[in-house]
Amino acid sequence: MSYSNNNIIVRIEHVWKKYSKDAIFHRSLREDMLNLVKKRNTPKQELYRNEFWALKDVSMNIKKGESVGLFGPNGAGKSTILKLIANVTYPTRGTIEVNGRVAPLIEIGAGFHPDLSGKENIYVNGAILGMTIGEIREKLSSIIEFSELEEFIHMPVKKYSSGMYLRLGFSIAIHSSADVLLVDEILAVGDEAFKAKCIDKIRKLKKEGKTIVIVSHDKHLLEQLTERVYYLHRGEILA
Repeated sequence: MSYSNNNIIVRIEHVWKKYSKDAIFHRSLREDMLNLVKKRNTPKQELYRNEFWALKDVSMNIKKGESVGLFGPNGAGKSTILKLIANVTYPTRGTIEVNGRVAPLIEIGAGFHPDLSGKENIYVNGAILGMTIGEIREKLSSIIEFSELEEFIHMPVKKYSSGMYLRLGFSIAIHSSADVLLVDEILAVGDEAFKAKCIDKIRKLKKEGKTIVIVSHDKHLLEQLTERVYYLHRGEILA
């Protein structure tokens, strides 16, 4: 299948992402202002004390309807790429362009309010993903049914296990009308039966033309679910 530039839904060009090991929020405003002046007068690639590159000159194009895998050891930069696509964080250098709505499944329970019930969090999380109230109401029964949490849906989610968080979060994301689905290593948390159910759903979303980016340490799984797998190591794409 051939693609034109109009088919590219995620464009990442020469992206560098810098993080600091310091507890930045403990610095004073005066220190931050001084550091800002220093950074304007020094090369952008220079690292300051306790800083490191999470990504180094990463470029990739993801086409509409394509499934892409990100593979590599811990600290390779896989989750950082997902956070950049989801606008959770921003690149230090380079550009990222996303032509569509994104449904991120990056961290279990992200976007959930602990004191609200599972049902109430469906509305909150669904709205965060860009769903309208009418759309959420229309899909509510299906979301609950897929999550298999009917018995616990009126319970505050702070009492949920990590597996229950996964069930609810995954179910909301796959029912959204987002163009791009981002799936981090969260499938490792669920039980085998629900994991198989999620994998089957991802296959169906692929057939429907949904763009999917998956992070996993399971290379065999990525080869099953994606057309391309990027191998990352210490912030760089090796293959």
